[in-house]
Amino acid sequence: MLRVALATYDPGAEPHRDQDLPVLTQALVDAGADAVALPWDREGVDWGRFDLVLIRSTWDYTWRMAEFADWVERCAKATRIANPADVVRWSADKRYLGDLAAAGVPVVPTVCLAPGDEIRLPGDREFVVKPVFGAGARFAARYAPGERERAAAQVARMHQEGLTAMVQPYLTRIDVSGERALQFFGGRLLHASRKRAVLAPGTAYDAAKVAHPGVEPWEPAPAELAVAERALAAVPGGSGLLYARVDLVDGDDGEPRVMELELVEPNLFLWLHPGSLRRVVDAVLAAAGVS
Repeated sequence: MLRVALATYDPGAEPHRDQDLPVLTQALVDAGADAVALPWDREGVDWGRFDLVLIRSTWDYTWRMAEFADWVERCAKATRIANPADVVRWSADKRYLGDLAAAGVPVVPTVCLAPGDEIRLPGDREFVVKPVFGAGARFAARYAPGERERAAAQVARMHQEGLTAMVQPYLTRIDVSGERALQFFGGRLLHASRKRAVLAPGTAYDAAKVAHPGVEPWEPAPAELAVAERALAAVPGGSGLLYARVDLVDGDDGEPRVMELELVEPNLFLWLHPGSLRRVVDAVLAAAGVS
């Protein structure tokens, strides 16, 4: 019997935010696997006893990057982990957008400001500030050209905490066409979704935000699929990907650009696409069976 651990976070007394986790775990059990969901940071777990450690909803890792990176490396030495440790390490830091751009992939233009760098911000258009290690719009905010002082205060706060900031133009077409998420599993497109813009004007960077507002099924256009496939082809070690999500927005020219790659712990949205569950289960079992 194949043994699969689905790595998640510890919600404490709060309801768990991963709607897919119990459904996927039970589907793997029903398919004949010994599957269990476990917090990635639970002490005393022998991760090596599993045939596969599947990173699913480790949604607190961006606050604890060093600890999470150490856990990923330990798992990779003990057993098979998906996605592979080198991919997780590369994709956890959004400075990978520079690698994608260098490979000719259309991405949202990005400038990174590390602690100690001079804080230079756009003065001619709306822009976004967020951390290179981030998820769920944590520490992300949208600013008007006249709000550079407020934005600079955010960057300074991030630098005090040792965080590198990303500065990107706010691509206003997202307010109309939304953000599209193309989900791949087992090397093929699984399904796609679209959501409304996350960042509203005036919302503080440290305020709670809805990560997936108005999410709905989406049929990707050929141009969207082509950009997503180009991005995944440029991932170092990308041939070992079990899952991937490519988040796209439209540039000022109306063409799709990569906003993010989600190769660590993407929300699968199986609750929105229940017909995809069988393919996910089959791909996970096939990965767990690889010697």
